[in-house]
Amino acid sequence: MGRLVILGGGESGVGTAILGQKKGYEVFVSDKGEIKEKYSKVLEHFGIEWESGQHTEAKIMNAHVVMKSPGIPDTVPLVRQLVENGIPVISEIEFAAKYSSATTIGITGSNGKTTTTMLTYHLLKNGGLNVGMAGNIGDSFAKIVAERDFEHYVLEISSFQLDGIVDFKPHIAIITNITPDHLDRYGYKFENYIASKFRIAMNQDQNDYLIYDGDDQVIRDWLAEHPVQSKLIPFSLKEKPKEGAWLENDMIKLKIEHKTLEMSTDILALDGQHNVKNAMAGSLAALLVNVRKENIRQSIQSFQGVPHRLEKVLKINHVEYINDSKATNVNATFYALDGIKKPIVWIAGGIDKGNDYNELMPLVREKVKAIVCLGMDNTKLKDAFGNVIDLMVETYSMEEAVKVAYKIAERGDAVLLSPACASFDLFKNYEDRGDQFKNAIKNL
Repeated sequence: MGRLVILGGGESGVGTAILGQKKGYEVFVSDKGEIKEKYSKVLEHFGIEWESGQHTEAKIMNAHVVMKSPGIPDTVPLVRQLVENGIPVISEIEFAAKYSSATTIGITGSNGKTTTTMLTYHLLKNGGLNVGMAGNIGDSFAKIVAERDFEHYVLEISSFQLDGIVDFKPHIAIITNITPDHLDRYGYKFENYIASKFRIAMNQDQNDYLIYDGDDQVIRDWLAEHPVQSKLIPFSLKEKPKEGAWLENDMIKLKIEHKTLEMSTDILALDGQHNVKNAMAGSLAALLVNVRKENIRQSIQSFQGVPHRLEKVLKINHVEYINDSKATNVNATFYALDGIKKPIVWIAGGIDKGNDYNELMPLVREKVKAIVCLGMDNTKLKDAFGNVIDLMVETYSMEEAVKVAYKIAERGDAVLLSPACASFDLFKNYEDRGDQFKNAIKNL
């Protein structure tokens, strides 16, 4: 099979290593940082050669194919050198897809993709299908294909993962929405990021489906200028498409290829219009793979959502504490602020990814009574909202931020952690940030 070199010894890297070895490759894993013990133990168990803390070029440049972990930018000199030498550099999704004949549902978008992925998986699994969930959530696609291949996959796919695909094509692609995010990775050009998201449909043909938010002007404009081969299936809260999903008198209605489904928004376990859209997208995909209507209705009703996404933690002294740590961009925070009907003490901040806070301004003016800044550099937040909000407090730890919010909040308020930023200045990741928030509340 040749030599497979893997850059990055995390979830996707180790999963690819296991699958590569199983398929007969000579495998080498290289990570410039430290490989976590849980991953190094797996590599040792399988007898896979690895290194950490460095990239030994002599062991990398003789590869037949390289799988690059999604966190490594294409602009890294080593990656550029590999490409210049004609060595294919692909993503884990691309590598794993070659070894599975499953029907694949690929889900991307700036926001809502994790909820939509988990909901779609929930619909298919409860509908009796042999289905696995992987990608940018839970286990890597490669690991699951290596250990136990399924007949269907629901994959959450980030733009970084899509950047490394060549032939991969999902039978059903879902784009939940596209708003500015990760612009630091895309040369601060929004069109580069949009193009990356649409790679999910680039290999689809007329037998495949693209489900998308028909209310999203960015998506509509891009499709008008860059037609795709797949069958277009929009969902909308504003219009009634010929085929797709729409809202009519608080009823979600779906019509696709002679299949129809109706259900009341009252049965949704999750609040907010964005969750109506997530339900539309997931239900359309479920209909396309022949899940029964009654199963879809029942599963929609029982779905409980995603940790760290508008997660209600506790009520203390009639103040509700809400963990939305997964909101790492402005648009995600927009949904959070929009969905809460109480005065808000907003905990925000972290590593800014090229944010424009202007779209939050009307909601902040209307709903936010105080901002607790949580980050090493809060300049941009202070510049955006300093003249709008009377009370802004800077904090540098979660414990401090929660204590400040507790003192400010009054009966009937909500304390919302919805940072609109990445977490890496003070936390390992957004999960760590959300867990620290929950622990700090419990220790009040």
